[in-house]
Amino acid sequence: MDRRLFFTNDPVTARFIAPVGDQVGRIIEIRTNPITFRTSRVTLSRIGEKEKGTETLPDPPPDANRKRDCPFCRPQVMTKTPRFVEKLIPSGRLVRGASLLFPNLFPYGRYSAVSLFDDTHFVEIGTASLDSYTDSFLNSAEYLRRIRTFDPIAVYMAITQNHLPSAGGSLLHPHLQIHADRVPSNHHNFLKLRAKEYLRATGSRLFADYAKYEQEDGRRYIGNTGPWQWMAAFAPEGFFEIWGILPGCTSIESLDDEEWKSLARGVIQTQKFYRSLCRNGYNFGLILVEDGNHCLEMRAVILARSNFAPWVRNDHTGYEVMLGDMATFVQPEETARLAREFWN
Repeated sequence: MDRRLFFTNDPVTARFIAPVGDQVGRIIEIRTNPITFRTSRVTLSRIGEKEKGTETLPDPPPDANRKRDCPFCRPQVMTKTPRFVEKLIPSGRLVRGASLLFPNLFPYGRYSAVSLFDDTHFVEIGTASLDSYTDSFLNSAEYLRRIRTFDPIAVYMAITQNHLPSAGGSLLHPHLQIHADRVPSNHHNFLKLRAKEYLRATGSRLFADYAKYEQEDGRRYIGNTGPWQWMAAFAPEGFFEIWGILPGCTSIESLDDEEWKSLARGVIQTQKFYRSLCRNGYNFGLILVEDGNHCLEMRAVILARSNFAPWVRNDHTGYEVMLGDMATFVQPEETARLAREFWN
């Protein structure tokens, strides 16, 4: 498989007779993701549709002030959350600034942890402090470094976030999920193979070339935070999907504190952009393969989810779930145009 980077966009037109009797044509852009080769669809005819629950930023969730019922709030966090086995982390938990990291009570793999930002129970999208995000990322990186030493075979790692229940979050209290396992996820499997074959075929790295293309093209490029390059995804698999790429960096071992801080800054700026769209939910993901082959670079992915508000429809329909193609309404070029002001 020597698939180079091809940014393919195939517009198609659906024609029909409108209720008023006129013949109309509706354009749908079918884009192919240059990394995964998966297709996604931009249904341009729906761009003017005002989705319920996005006229204004939704009110805070009903339990936004119920700190006493939250197992992640102090003081109950120290008694209602688990501790690591002594061989892995002798202190039981990891602390970095106001961030507290501990095992996930409901793990998704061999090594599964939760990293809190601080003791704030509910944080409106786009209002988190830079220090809180940076400390939580650094806490997560320290945990993954310890896993590398403790179990060198568990090389498939990730840092993710689900903000609010509409994005899959089970608790309002903001937190990251950290994963490490010997068994790869589907995305780990594909990206590892894709990056390795691309490097072998071209002599250069996959995401570095992707970022370079987008920066030179300019239509979807947003800006940078330090060495991280940010752009709207060419073939989005979520609404207002934004990528942050750190070209050439293939391991958490090579990231310093400032680079984690630059990542945190880009994540918060993306949140501020989503806030300007009156969106309150999002997912974040950073996939790592720490196998020493240095093929897969750092790429952060952030996308907006359906709002957490009454009577808001889900952003995944039968088309996404059953056919496997994401259908969004806004062209990535427009996403980039709207987002740029939050980087300037």
